[in-house]
Amino acid sequence: MRMRRRPTTALAAFMLAAFMLADIAQAGCREVTHEGRGYTVCSADPTATEIRLFRLSPDGQVLGSFSRVNDMLAGEGKALAFAMNAGMYHPDRAPVGLYIENGEAQARVVTSAGPGNFGMLPNGVFCVGADRAQVVESRAFAQTPAACRHATQSGPMLVIAGKLHPRFLPDSTSRNVRNGVGVDDRGVVHFAISDRPVTFHEFGRLFRDVLKTPQALYLDGRISRLYAPDLGRADGGFPMGPIVGVVTDAPR
Repeated sequence: MRMRRRPTTALAAFMLAAFMLADIAQAGCREVTHEGRGYTVCSADPTATEIRLFRLSPDGQVLGSFSRVNDMLAGEGKALAFAMNAGMYHPDRAPVGLYIENGEAQARVVTSAGPGNFGMLPNGVFCVGADRAQVVESRAFAQTPAACRHATQSGPMLVIAGKLHPRFLPDSTSRNVRNGVGVDDRGVVHFAISDRPVTFHEFGRLFRDVLKTPQALYLDGRISRLYAPDLGRADGGFPMGPIVGVVTDAPR
């Protein structure tokens, strides 16, 4: 009887990543395990879906929650397919860095280093244009601004040209529930949130090794929340600042 050879560790990891990537490429949200850690990943093709940012209601009030975004969208006959918090904000829920909503800039890009995760350069901008989405390093964006209908700046970058942020430490003890966004070579946008506290290095490896995103951006930690009705998930808590979501027709 001929015994089947077990794949090497590297090959097994590659096969697992390829399998998960093929599954994730489908639209919507799914649960993923990588290196023994759980994540929820929501994916969208910007050429086939509508990705939008939300912060203020038409009367200028901070929306702050997924339910209020859905209430506002109901007037358009629309609803959130999924959504998550979309970057760092001040106590008044105003964005820390660049923020564009429906083509209107509400805050300018910040290129200087500073305290906290946002100021851990390089940081970046998630930009949704007319026919594609991209993650761009902030200083490159400031030099050559992209045409963004929606954009949010946060930091640090998780993956830069296929490599992890140079300041991420493999043995770091700093752990938080974290969420971020990346765009793969096909243009598919992948939003991810960890199920439990992870380090930056661990979270970055998800985007680099499984989601295969050459550029990926950290959105926030600790306050990270997800709305994924297909998974029966609607995280609550204190009011948020910017929210990013995929919009679809409301069910009839």
